Amino acid sequence: MKVTEHLEKATRPLISFEIIPPLRGGNIRQLLTLIDDLVKHNPPFIDITSHAAEVIYEETPQGIERRVKRKRPGTLGVCALIQNKYDIDAVPHVLCEGFSRQETEDFLIELRYLGIENVLAIRGDKTYKKTLQHGRTPNRHASDLVEQIHDMNQGKYLEDLLDADPSSFCVGVSGYPEKHFEAPNLDIDIRYVKQKVDAGADYIVTQMFFDNQHYFHFVDACRQQGVDVPIIPGLKILTKSRQLHSIPSVFHCEIPTPLADAVLHAESNAETLQVGVEWAAQQTQELLDKGVPAVHFYIMQDSKAINALLPRLKL
Repeated sequence: MKVTEHLEKATRPLISFEIIPPLRGGNIRQLLTLIDDLVKHNPPFIDITSHAAEVIYEETPQGIERRVKRKRPGTLGVCALIQNKYDIDAVPHVLCEGFSRQETEDFLIELRYLGIENVLAIRGDKTYKKTLQHGRTPNRHASDLVEQIHDMNQGKYLEDLLDADPSSFCVGVSGYPEKHFEAPNLDIDIRYVKQKVDAGADYIVTQMFFDNQHYFHFVDACRQQGVDVPIIPGLKILTKSRQLHSIPSVFHCEIPTPLADAVLHAESNAETLQVGVEWAAQQTQELLDKGVPAVHFYIMQDSKAINALLPRLKL
């Protein structure tokens, strides 16, 4: 079922999760344990992140060598596992960066063969400058990627194919309540969001935020600019003190002073987790009380925090 169909048919707010594939050569058992735990909460869909190759510098007998590796391959396999073993809709992330449009089309065709109907189209991080083979082209922006997927939904492939069947992907895109760090201001950033919706996006999932006022303002600003698709808030439960530095650095979002102070005064990892769960519980309940259609949690690899949080919510 498509994400938009889940939203339309829901009789209560939905709770969904986002996880990350194992490291290259890693063991799948840890991921299976995580999914088994998340399944208990009856998520209608689970997002699986995708990762382009990146530059790695390794010391060898010949000296320092530059290599290009994908540290977390496996998005396709994890999607097939979730969809077929657990009967939960998988939402793979599809990237612009690190992939040609031709590779993207092949990936989408494989997803379609697996019966996967949902994708999240994002630009991705600029991990390295990929050299494309002659005749191959990239999607520069997420709106370009959405347009390619929309074209496939109309039966338009990169080459003229006789009697090509159209795909039927439900396309999600990202939104940034505190604006994308490259955008000059939120107003212009929302123009880019609207470009993605105009290109064919069906719903929006936000970047993590820790102050709900950012989300409410973002939704109001989107509606004022004519963005009328569902906007799902994305939340992260703060679980470690080092995240006070890593989250703002990587995700460019603000951690409110009361939350940061509570974490700084925590005397143990367990107390830090308790602080993060308490903040997320209040934040999530306020969103639910305001009528959000769903809440999306960035789980990544550990379900301990979400297991502590969900029983506290009035769903």
